[in-house]
Amino acid sequence: MMLLERKKYVDFLLKQKDKDIVKIITGLRRSGKSTLLFQLYYDKLIEIGIEENHIIKIALDNIRNAKLKDPIALYNEISSMIIDKNRHYVFLDEVQLVDDFEDVVNGIKNDYNCDVYITGSNSKFLSSDINTKFRGRGIELRVYTLGFSEYYAYLKGDTQEAFNNYMLYGGMPYLIQENEAIEKNRYLQMVAGTVELNDIIDRHGIRNVESFKATVNLLCSSIGSYVSSKKIADTLRSNGQKSIDHKTVSNYLEYLCDSFLFYKVQRYDIKGRAYLKTQNKYYVGDIGIRNAILNFRQLEPTHAIENLVYLELLMRGYIVDIGNNNSKEIDFVAKDTKNTYYIQVSYSIVEEHTRKRELDSFHNLDDGYRKVVITMDQDPFVDLGKGYKKINMINFLLDEKSLEKI
Repeated sequence: MMLLERKKYVDFLLKQKDKDIVKIITGLRRSGKSTLLFQLYYDKLIEIGIEENHIIKIALDNIRNAKLKDPIALYNEISSMIIDKNRHYVFLDEVQLVDDFEDVVNGIKNDYNCDVYITGSNSKFLSSDINTKFRGRGIELRVYTLGFSEYYAYLKGDTQEAFNNYMLYGGMPYLIQENEAIEKNRYLQMVAGTVELNDIIDRHGIRNVESFKATVNLLCSSIGSYVSSKKIADTLRSNGQKSIDHKTVSNYLEYLCDSFLFYKVQRYDIKGRAYLKTQNKYYVGDIGIRNAILNFRQLEPTHAIENLVYLELLMRGYIVDIGNNNSKEIDFVAKDTKNTYYIQVSYSIVEEHTRKRELDSFHNLDDGYRKVVITMDQDPFVDLGKGYKKINMINFLLDEKSLEKI
């Protein structure tokens, strides 16, 4: 199978190459972190003249390397593979499986001429405490599952058919090579189970597995809706989970975001320029995993495209919040170093009442920021008056510069 390029990520790593910082690659399990480092970036280093025996690759989730989960054993193993004083490139995959891995990394960097790259599937290993242990010399690269433009560039064909499949099965890189629906479903169930069981239930010693899984299902059913730990706990209790409380649910939500299975999005009061503490939304890290967890029962295209827009904005490097405009909700406020966009997502705004509802959220926002509605409508009308613009969902996803161009 031909490897997907993931050019943006490879270019990022090349830009950071040989800088005195640890390159920290994070993201959801099976999103392509290991392939990026061990194959794509490795091949690029070989291509530009780095000798093979100066690249050290250790996969810590491989049973053959079980003994290397001991930090001293790992340090000694890396030391034994360094053959001279020339620069070596050290790749450590799933490094969070090693206790005190920061000390190993710092030791290798201090004692040898090494450029170190590490991957992990848990955001806790990027906490401020760990950044302190790296002495502020760490930079994160967040790897996401395939964006639609990556997905389509590989598969090609009819864009609508490709998008329908993407909306159903998501962007897990492995699924590019799988044609059978039942096999896609099985794979997504396996990934979801691995994240839940290995990365969360086992790691955090969750005893009430039933209530935890019920929380996951409820979040999957509620993408695009406001939720709180109290609201979830109340719902679970009414469904028979009598021992659950909001503090436990709050812990579950934190664990789910730490594993990159979900992202928490805060509400931002645009006029008051402050974050609101009540009610947040959660979006899933891959829409296919969400659909598989729910056994492909609740296929709601409106919420699905909202989730896809959120992930696409993250992939493009935007900081994304939910906007609050005098009690009117704006789906996303997306900011980068140059621009801010107010974005509404609606399956269609052909009907007058739907169009009015979506555009009313922009009312009295006279700050000059661009206001965009993303829809599945395929008509040619992009100008909605008052400077408001409309863009087709597929066109938005296929062109990384689509918001800047509109």
